[in-house]
Amino acid sequence: MAIQLKSMAEIAKMRAAGRIVIQVLDAVEAACVPGTTTQALNDIAQRILQREGATSAFLGYGPGGAPPYPAVLCTSVNEEVVHGIPRKTKVLREGDIIGVDFACYKDGYCADAARTVPVGQVSAEAQRLIEATRESLEQAIAQCQPGNRLQDVGWAVQEYAEKRGYSVVRRLGGHGIGQRMHEEPHVSNFGVAGRGLRLRPGLVLAIEPMLNMGADEVEVLSDGWTIATTDGKLSAHFEHTVAITETGPDVLTRR
Repeated sequence: MAIQLKSMAEIAKMRAAGRIVIQVLDAVEAACVPGTTTQALNDIAQRILQREGATSAFLGYGPGGAPPYPAVLCTSVNEEVVHGIPRKTKVLREGDIIGVDFACYKDGYCADAARTVPVGQVSAEAQRLIEATRESLEQAIAQCQPGNRLQDVGWAVQEYAEKRGYSVVRRLGGHGIGQRMHEEPHVSNFGVAGRGLRLRPGLVLAIEPMLNMGADEVEVLSDGWTIATTDGKLSAHFEHTVAITETGPDVLTRR
């Protein structure tokens, strides 16, 4: 599929979807307290989705022979990197960290974002991982200037993360986004500055760094969806939908 540049009218529709994504993630984050189940978090997301008349981008999604995804929210706890399935039996505990990822369609256009949330009081090392992952996303967004190159985005994540002793998950990355959740191009979280596709106004990217406390290796668990670190160490994930404009990045999923 060729890269699809978006008009200002299309970007406005994506911003409207982004407002719903923000509502969901804010409500879910507030509910990430000890004793909550990840299924309860999914139920919150489902209620807002229905109230806003939007459609889940996750529910039923199943590319490449994967089983259809069974929820509207991804909930990835501790060593789970992404795509964790909400469950009634998965109870959050003091000191956990949880990545919450949500995407939806509104009027035919999609927005996608994620954040990692501390549950109660977390360790200093877990908090540093969360903050570093959040900031690596900001460093990547800063590279979203017209005329820059796509690998500048991944380079910014890698440079920031590795200087702080974290590994970047290389098997996974971000993506173009618009009328489909996953469009071209693939957005790696590593790279060589000055290389790759030239960024042009109208390009919209879902940028999503995933940083690990230990090694970068990951594996798919037996449910066919949850991806976790192979060494069992913590992972964090942040994501925003970002439009390239004539004047720089426009974050469509910012509070």
